[in-house]
Amino acid sequence: MMVMLLPWLKLAACVVMIGVAGPILVRNGDAIARLTGLSRSWIGLVLLATATSLPELLTGVSAVTIANAPNIAAGDALGSCVFNLMMLVVLDALSRKPSLYSRVDQGQVLTAGFGVILIGATGAFILLEQHGVGGQLFHVSLSTPLIVAIYFVAMRAAYMYERREPRPQDAAEADRGTALRKALQRYAAAAAVVVAAGTWLPFVGTELADVMGWRATFVGTLFIAGATSIPEAVVTVSALRLGAADLAIANLLGSNLFDILILAIDDLVYTPGPLSAAISPTHAITALSATIMSGIFIASVLYRPATRLWGTIGWSSIALLAVSLFSSYASYLIGD
Repeated sequence: MMVMLLPWLKLAACVVMIGVAGPILVRNGDAIARLTGLSRSWIGLVLLATATSLPELLTGVSAVTIANAPNIAAGDALGSCVFNLMMLVVLDALSRKPSLYSRVDQGQVLTAGFGVILIGATGAFILLEQHGVGGQLFHVSLSTPLIVAIYFVAMRAAYMYERREPRPQDAAEADRGTALRKALQRYAAAAAVVVAAGTWLPFVGTELADVMGWRATFVGTLFIAGATSIPEAVVTVSALRLGAADLAIANLLGSNLFDILILAIDDLVYTPGPLSAAISPTHAITALSATIMSGIFIASVLYRPATRLWGTIGWSSIALLAVSLFSSYASYLIGD
């Protein structure tokens, strides 16, 4: 009994650590945005998304180098994309009125659009590599340099978009410098706690999966991805409660871009050959699901639907939830 209970207690400890540090991370990220004149969307896209996605990076690298478990690495990265987009359902439910999609800056569509490109391309290359036609350079898939290039183009495009609308900075020059330094210090301390707990999560998740007897693709796509996405979940909900919906959503969308970049990094350190050729084709379904969900988000932000089912969530969120459940079921049913 204790053998099965101990991993759950470890998981709870990780969640508590992240639950304490997450709101601190958000508050100081928001302060950095105000003090520098940068938008909440940019801070969420870069600072928060990177800090909350580092557990996926460490999990992926260790999975393909130490554990020789490429399916865990791919499932974690792509499953996290689905999990992050499913978090929009939670945010919509917490938003009540007005709908979440009517509160979001339409600049988020730019990031979501790049997410469609990156995730969709990744799914396509997985299928191509399964038939040996994807192409490779040494042991690396040709998709890897493409993913890296698109990621940095996305970051630059988002930065240039935000620069079109300069924002006022809080406080006088001298006071702003002191306040910014303190905000950065507190942000770094909270980020360290989130990264430490998030790094511990995949090991706890693997231990729990072994105890429960779950399969590798299912574990990577659903359980490990869910575990390493807890930082995004806590930070995102904290941002929404702070009244910073754009900060919350930018964190989720930015994390998706970073998760695909992680797959490219995993491919670089996986020496037996292209990572996409060594993993289950089931991951292409996960990538397709995340692409569809990104498309639903884009359509919702542009259309701004007002109808809500039982006054709780909109039909867009129901569609996101349905695609997410389909992805999880497919992974469980046909995963290796």
